Amino acid sequence: MTTETPAGSRATAPPAPGRLPLSALLALATAVFLTSLTETLPAGVLPAMSSALHASESATGQTVTVYAIGTALTAIPLTAATAGWRRKRLLLTAVTGFAMANTVTALSSDYTLTMVARFVAGVAAGLAWALLAGYARRLAPPGLEGRAIAIAMAGIPVALALGVPAGTFLGSAFGWRTAFLTMSALTVVLIAWTAVSVPDHPGQERGERVPMLRSLGVPGVAPVLFVTLVFVLGHTILYAYIATLLRDRGLGGATDLVLLVFGAACLVSIWAVGAHIHRRSRGLTLACVLLVAAGALLLALPDGGDLLVYAAVTLWGLGWGGVPTLLQTAVGEAGGEQADAAQAMLVTLWNVAMAAGGVAGGVLLDSLGTIALPRGLLLLLLPVLLTVAGARTHGFPVRRTGG
Repeated sequence: MTTETPAGSRATAPPAPGRLPLSALLALATAVFLTSLTETLPAGVLPAMSSALHASESATGQTVTVYAIGTALTAIPLTAATAGWRRKRLLLTAVTGFAMANTVTALSSDYTLTMVARFVAGVAAGLAWALLAGYARRLAPPGLEGRAIAIAMAGIPVALALGVPAGTFLGSAFGWRTAFLTMSALTVVLIAWTAVSVPDHPGQERGERVPMLRSLGVPGVAPVLFVTLVFVLGHTILYAYIATLLRDRGLGGATDLVLLVFGAACLVSIWAVGAHIHRRSRGLTLACVLLVAAGALLLALPDGGDLLVYAAVTLWGLGWGGVPTLLQTAVGEAGGEQADAAQAMLVTLWNVAMAAGGVAGGVLLDSLGTIALPRGLLLLLLPVLLTVAGARTHGFPVRRTGG
């Protein structure tokens, strides 16, 4: 399998020195927002969606899993197959496929057709995700690449903090189909926005492509990918069942508010990471791991009041919000000329970890109860912390060699 090398891609219109192309970056952030929201939206409208599809809630919940599987299975081979495509054309193709899949989901009353549409949406999202971080880097002037990725990745916490509650409200007030049709309408707007404001980049010439898996041999790539897999696995174990944990703590009626606090903390984290990533990426990564661990530790206490829960999700959000930016930047810099191959592998492992986290969290919940969820996250954070601390030369270096 092959992919494009950054050296072979040059922007059609180079960015102005010292200035970030905000309109283009916000278009990428909107793409991230829509893909993140579409992945998790079924959880907020599950009962109504289950009834319409004549399937159990557990079976309908697999619409989230099949989305992640679609992304995980196809991100690497599709990134390789489309390495020669112009970047803007590729992005527009992925977003268009995403709109079509969401529309089919909104209109379908057949469980099998809905699952196929969700798989296709995951495929389109995986292709877009493998492209977006590298695209954001190339849109930025030298020295501002980290901030550009931070802006693009801001769509993740916004989707979790605001998008899911808003989608749930739409589903409750106007029906779950309206929520998905609204996503399709927003995607059509994004297509027009991208066509107008996002500069193009050429793909890579066939003779310049390199084997995809060769990126694993590049110093620093493997540690970043390992941290991605284990960190996202641990986070998903807890996040996927946060509503159940809150219910057991007597905060079931305040789930939206708790998630809003979590999302607001994530936004603060993204701002801090974007402002300082160029000089302190290693320190920020270590701080994020420790903040998430502190939040998990508070949630792991058996007798915690409401204030303790809010303090815990605040610490968790402050740690988690900047993680996508830090990991995307780390793998891009470690990968060098094979950065896009490394990015595609990161996207694949991210979604594998999400799918596995849902399963592992369910097993822990059924066997040990909600208290096992934050404790499971704590246990997984130990190898994450050791790996980041140990990758001092490559992966999470003390001294950065990239922009």
